[in-house]
Amino acid sequence: MNKKFQDLTSLDLYQNRGKVKWGVFAFSVIIGLGSIYYTNTLVEELKIREKRQVDLYAEALEYASVNSDNLTFVFQVIIQENKSIPVITVNAEGEPIEYKNINFRKNSTEEEQRLQLLEELETMKALYDPIRLSDDAFIFYRNSDLLTRLQYYPYVQLSVILVFGILAYAFFNQSKVAEQNRLWAGLTKETAHQLGTPLASLMAWIDYLKNSPVFDENQEVIIEIEKDIKKLSMVTERFSNIGSSPVIKPENVHQVIGDAINYLRPRISSKVSIELNSHAEYIYAQMNRSLFEWVIENICKNAVDAMKGQGAIRINIVKESEKYVLIDINDTGKGIEKKMFAKVFNPGFTTRQRGWGLGLTLAKRIIEGYHKGRIFVNASELGKGTTFRIVLLGVRDSSE
Repeated sequence: MNKKFQDLTSLDLYQNRGKVKWGVFAFSVIIGLGSIYYTNTLVEELKIREKRQVDLYAEALEYASVNSDNLTFVFQVIIQENKSIPVITVNAEGEPIEYKNINFRKNSTEEEQRLQLLEELETMKALYDPIRLSDDAFIFYRNSDLLTRLQYYPYVQLSVILVFGILAYAFFNQSKVAEQNRLWAGLTKETAHQLGTPLASLMAWIDYLKNSPVFDENQEVIIEIEKDIKKLSMVTERFSNIGSSPVIKPENVHQVIGDAINYLRPRISSKVSIELNSHAEYIYAQMNRSLFEWVIENICKNAVDAMKGQGAIRINIVKESEKYVLIDINDTGKGIEKKMFAKVFNPGFTTRQRGWGLGLTLAKRIIEGYHKGRIFVNASELGKGTTFRIVLLGVRDSSE
């Protein structure tokens, strides 16, 4: 019971992984905003505290100017203790007459220090109103360096976390893809290996039957069995190619698709018509013939299911340029919602009760992984049909 629950939970998480990702993203944003809010609250409290310190500093200077007796406490506890807040005292004309905690540039001249002091003064004027010390003296100040760094700390922290998160996601995602690739290769190689032994035995039995007395009486049956065995051999070859690096070479696209259609026609509903159109019979593209025929078969079979065994499939071949060949496969089925365009290629996605949802996944892997092309839903309208587009790398015609 627990195992079944875990399996259902894992399946539910996988099917809703998009929502889970957005949930994690939203949670991260909330944490980030909370961090910024909390830090800004601390910053505001520190600003108020520093404002009080500057006010006290101004009052101490004012007190010191009118009381010359017993100023030890004022200087040691109030004036000298300000070691972090930059302040500049100016006269009525706005000229600096005293300053504290201004970090001048290293090895700067007296004139350079004066100019830097004026720059600091302009910065202070833009930040806070001056504190009146007397009728002819005012104190300007700005935040301490510690408070300034604290203001930007959450943004720097979140930026570092974001960069680390992106790098970690990219790394683990790439590792996951590599693991899936190894799994695909392992499964397909093992499948091809397991099919190879009985196929060799079946082919030997067919040769035996052809040379036996029963051949004349069962010729038609034996020939059909031989066709099915050849088909199984082709499937085994396809699995073997997926599990290794298939040979990609120039092939006549029109001829390859034509052969695939000729194989399909007697094996699908007679109420489904397949039409192949091309502006030339000699259009070449880089492909592995066996695997590409598998892609055409998968898409056409899905089209037949979408049309419920009745309708039309139109395949158009267009050589867009010397670089690309376009193959559009259109059906008159029930169509696909736009939001599902990308999901139809996900493993396990199917609209059939007994479907595995691997046909289009294999097609995408074959076209984009091995042929370095593209496959996608080019257009679809509910109730009218769907058009899949395959983009292959083209080559110069051999007739040219």
